[in-house]
Amino acid sequence: MWTIWVHGFSNYLACGQDSLSSDSIPMATSILSHQSSRPFPTACASPGPTSAAVSLRRHLPPPPRPRKLALYLKHSNRFKWAIQSSLAEQSTPKTFDMQQVVGFLYDDLPHLFDDQGIDKTAYDERVFFRDPITRHDNLSGYLFNIALLKTLFKPQFQLHWVKPTGAYEITTRWTMVMKFSLLPWKPELIFTGTSVMGINPENGKFCSHVDFWDSIQKNDYFSLEGLLDVIRQLRIYKTPELESPKYQVLKRTANYEVRQYDPFIVVETNGDKLSGSTGFNDVAGYIFGKNSTKEKIPMTTPVFTQTNDANLSKVSIQIVLPLDKETESLPSPNQETVHLRKHEGGIAAVMKFSGKPTEDIVCEKEKILRSSIIKDGLKPQLGCLLARYNDPGRTWTFIMRNEVLIWLNDFSLD
Repeated sequence: MWTIWVHGFSNYLACGQDSLSSDSIPMATSILSHQSSRPFPTACASPGPTSAAVSLRRHLPPPPRPRKLALYLKHSNRFKWAIQSSLAEQSTPKTFDMQQVVGFLYDDLPHLFDDQGIDKTAYDERVFFRDPITRHDNLSGYLFNIALLKTLFKPQFQLHWVKPTGAYEITTRWTMVMKFSLLPWKPELIFTGTSVMGINPENGKFCSHVDFWDSIQKNDYFSLEGLLDVIRQLRIYKTPELESPKYQVLKRTANYEVRQYDPFIVVETNGDKLSGSTGFNDVAGYIFGKNSTKEKIPMTTPVFTQTNDANLSKVSIQIVLPLDKETESLPSPNQETVHLRKHEGGIAAVMKFSGKPTEDIVCEKEKILRSSIIKDGLKPQLGCLLARYNDPGRTWTFIMRNEVLIWLNDFSLD
């Protein structure tokens, strides 16, 4: 992942400030509470005690005596770094417009991996970055990491929103899709999550950047769970080089993706079951020229089977039509049982799996997916779709790409 960590508190020693002199304490400390994977909202430096710092004290051990402070910081696994700032000589913080900073990030972050790049002057030279498997403690390390990712993965970065979440803190939500070009099958890696960015009130620059992935629970560096999440995404899925419905991944959890689908048109007829092929020859015949104008229409992927009832019993089989087609311009089917229909798109939870999609397997995947999204507080619609991307007669079973989709109601990307 492209960012690495830290989020600090300059006022941790404020609780012992009365007993410590400026001569004996040359620096303020910055701390991550070991009881939370998310840093407390704070600035990288601060002129005095804040409510966040007061809250933090409840989670921390008593401060060390002054003469043992350096040794304590050096040997404690909980205290990763100290901000160079005298308690006695701290200056009045710089005032700046947080909404202006939000606007800057909306303009700047989309250039993270393009030729323009981000504006590095907006970052402190000692900025500390962290994600679950990578970290750097200066700007040059961060910029090197971006360049490396750009070379190996050619990432596509999508910024969803930016908003202030503290006095000197801004949080962003994003999606990053990458292809690992060093492997012959060029696997697609998807990460979604949030970044918590701390601002140095002394100069208004970003001084900390912490990434949290939606797909794992333990986001602290170094996260074995995070490494395994990367490795799992390197497996082979065979996706034909054919046109398919357009979608954007909004969120990726450990078990499923939440996608925003654009509208698309299908030709459909009645089927017998989710994993069945009854009716396929009729809809395939339509695109091969069995229509009112005998027009041959390019093949697409996937083939959908859909049911809209709780028992998964009333099934239709569908082929997606090219995205540049409009319903009014398409020829009419020759068969009365074959119909054209426009999907308006929407938001769906999607579980991907390989192997032969038998009826028992598909129904089991649907139950697991529905249970997962309900547990996560989402609102699933009745029924589901099975998406089959491969010709079963020409594809090895273990690399087949299959997906179960369930449409969602009232999804909000918080």
